[in-house]
Amino acid sequence: MHETPASASFHSHGPLIGTIRVPGDKSISHRSLMLSALAIGESRVEGLLEGEDVLATAAAMRAMGATITREPAGIWRIHGVGVGGLLQPEAALDMGNSGTSTRLLMGLVASHGISATFTGDASLSKRPMGRVIEPLSQMGAQFTSSPGGRLPLTMRGACPAVPIRYRLPVASAQVKSAVLLAGLNSPGITTVIEPIPTRDHSEKMLAGFGAELHVDTDEDGVRTIAIRGEAELKAQQIVVPGDPSSAAFPVVAALLVPGSDIVVENVGINPTRAGLFTLLQAMGGDVQLINQRIVGGEPVADVRVRHSALKGIESPHDIVPSMVDEFPILFIAAAMAEGRSVLRGLDELRVKESDRISVMAEGLRAIGAHVEEVEDGLIIEGRGGAPFPGDATIATRLDHRIAMSFAVAGLVARQPVRIDDMAPIATSFPDFVPLMTRLGAEARPQGAA
Repeated sequence: MHETPASASFHSHGPLIGTIRVPGDKSISHRSLMLSALAIGESRVEGLLEGEDVLATAAAMRAMGATITREPAGIWRIHGVGVGGLLQPEAALDMGNSGTSTRLLMGLVASHGISATFTGDASLSKRPMGRVIEPLSQMGAQFTSSPGGRLPLTMRGACPAVPIRYRLPVASAQVKSAVLLAGLNSPGITTVIEPIPTRDHSEKMLAGFGAELHVDTDEDGVRTIAIRGEAELKAQQIVVPGDPSSAAFPVVAALLVPGSDIVVENVGINPTRAGLFTLLQAMGGDVQLINQRIVGGEPVADVRVRHSALKGIESPHDIVPSMVDEFPILFIAAAMAEGRSVLRGLDELRVKESDRISVMAEGLRAIGAHVEEVEDGLIIEGRGGAPFPGDATIATRLDHRIAMSFAVAGLVARQPVRIDDMAPIATSFPDFVPLMTRLGAEARPQGAA
């Protein structure tokens, strides 16, 4: 096991070179555990992300009756309880930092006749759950939450729950998935209408497990997803592809560090997730998707990246759902590009693990970038490849993507960019430091800032 320094700065003394694999996709890992726990029989999952967020999901499913074991080779085996078979947890479900676990598990509990209390860390406890509470309440679930619809939160599921037809007011794969998961054990047909497409891992995996699910898309791109309840899910063998949200960090690092040439193997390139690669290519980035293939129903490729002179860009609003988690690292790329980048339509970033718009703007200014913060995003004047001045300590606000984004910025800074707290990285990318070191980066532990 490696040891991640509590506080660190990152440096490069030459190009980043090599071939790596990033951890399994976090979204698919969460869903593979949840659906395996509701299936009949034993499912086998390979490539599961073993970060803190996913381990919180595993612990919660165990607490509700599933048998989940990990073999030494990293193979996970899950004996499910069947749809409708979740048991009353004996204690509160500690979700740590994972908003995905919390919202999706609320969907599962909503149509079972059990109660569950959800708790989380300081960051998760600030995140609003109202957007999930609202449709699940329509289905009959009852909630007692902290002010503002926040954790700690206790809910009682409804059995039978009421199937609903729900139009998403904002693009959110988590809300969509929560309603569909609640629909699994609800009599009749539950329908979600999605005006702007979001990541579709739930639909793919539900169908793969045997749920009766139909997706229709009209001429305007509006998707209607209908699931028939009281389903019987069958155990599956799942291979989890590499997480494109994790691959984003070494990919952008290689684009920015002169002379770099890397390959990130086995990355998921589901079109609902691959917006960052498309945008980086539009900025002039040498990002090639090679050896494209289908693994476990998901499109996968190896991503080859070489140092490139990037140009500023205006991001189209319709690309946001396919890369919402990647905007922090895109902000770093934009700050190093030539010209202005206008990155807007990002309201969702204000209610992530931190207010990612404000925290990134603050950090970018601290290391010498020119940034204008607007209500729904950032306008960034690029440096045309000139290194950041650096010499700043970044307050990560318990946000793993803030920490990793500024670690990458440190590779192209004249003076150290100090990350105040490296611990949150373990939620999604526990091997971040050793993988970046293998490519040629250096992580230097820092004393108290």
